[in-house]
Amino acid sequence: MPADDSVATTGSVPLRSEEDIVSSRQKVRMLSQQLKFSLVDQTKMITAASELSRNTLIHGHGGAMRWELLDDGLRRGLRLHFEDEGPGIPDVKLALTDGWTSKSGMGLGLPGSKRLVHEFELESTPGAGTRVSITRWK
Repeated sequence: MPADDSVATTGSVPLRSEEDIVSSRQKVRMLSQQLKFSLVDQTKMITAASELSRNTLIHGHGGAMRWELLDDGLRRGLRLHFEDEGPGIPDVKLALTDGWTSKSGMGLGLPGSKRLVHEFELESTPGAGTRVSITRWK
């Protein structure tokens, strides 16, 4: 994909503080605007990124969001990877169930984020961390 010279096609944002969550949202907004996503699609991707950034910080004890601009020849997209080395998720299937929460949240983060994107992958190993990848195509 011909990228704007001012914006790299890959990068990362640390997720170590509340301010980093704000930075991740701002980065996703900028990238989705660069891809000319509709306002609705921008909002979906920013919302999913916000939820997953918060999960990475709170449940994973910090980590990073990596991003990639995609071009498969027919369409362009944005893929985000949220990675931590925290305690992991003991029961992924349960964690993806609407309404289930491991803490005091509403239990909407993972299943809600999954509904907002075209592709969703979750890998978690108890004691070794979690990786969630999401993709939205234009």
